[in-house]
Amino acid sequence: MCLVALALDKNRKFPLVIAANRDEYFDRPSESLAWWTPESGEPAILGGRDLRSGGTWLGLTAQGRLGLVTNIRDARLALGDAPSRGEIVPNWLSAQEAVDKFWMRTSVTGYHGFNLIAADFRLGECYWLTNSGAYPRRLERGVYGLSNAALDTPWPKVLALKSEVLACVQQATGVDELAAQLFEALAGRALADDHLLPKTGIPLDRERQLSAAFIQSAGLSYGTRCSTLVITERVNRYLVTHVLERTFGAVATESSLRRATIRRWPPRYTSNSPVPARELAAVTLAPAP
Repeated sequence: MCLVALALDKNRKFPLVIAANRDEYFDRPSESLAWWTPESGEPAILGGRDLRSGGTWLGLTAQGRLGLVTNIRDARLALGDAPSRGEIVPNWLSAQEAVDKFWMRTSVTGYHGFNLIAADFRLGECYWLTNSGAYPRRLERGVYGLSNAALDTPWPKVLALKSEVLACVQQATGVDELAAQLFEALAGRALADDHLLPKTGIPLDRERQLSAAFIQSAGLSYGTRCSTLVITERVNRYLVTHVLERTFGAVATESSLRRATIRRWPPRYTSNSPVPARELAAVTLAPAP
């Protein structure tokens, strides 16, 4: 993930909404949204999968955990070889320890700079973690934004996506309407004002290119590979979560849509028993709008 907005309990009908873009090189092999089992044999993960290093950028489990990761971009702090940050999400999803112990172990593992949104909905908890030195921060009711710096760093595309997600959540009456609006928000263009661009140690023309919510590089080698939505809807007494993923080729018009629905998820304030298998819908393919 390289751009994320997260709305927690801002609408009774939609208590959890995540809108995120993953930016990556197009020659890096990956699989689209699906249920898959890590090599360790831990609980199955719903999410995309990096086929080079075996991790994921965003995933959740039937047991009630969710995780997503972004890198921290600062050319001045570039390190040598390091393990793939994509393994952090599966490690969190399968971990048995609490957030603080997981952070203590993970922050000293030698990863390049990262942000992690780590939620355990069995306990009603959601945290932001980073190895840049801050202790895990619990996220309460509100709207949060994350890109390639610290949580809520006021980069223009972060501010814009937070604002648009809040407006969408407050106004939407149905899941499909909300999903269409969120996908549109994730398709934002590059910033025109150079004075507002962040300074992360890369050339100005590169900063301009990366200022867009949806990135298309001139050489079509790097850009937004997928847009992912997690929308939890309150249906009578139950929660139903919809996960939608649009994947893109090097040309943005080349796209496909996958969708999964999980009933009675997230399992808030419950025991460790997972959601029954009958509540887990298979991922379906659909024409991309």
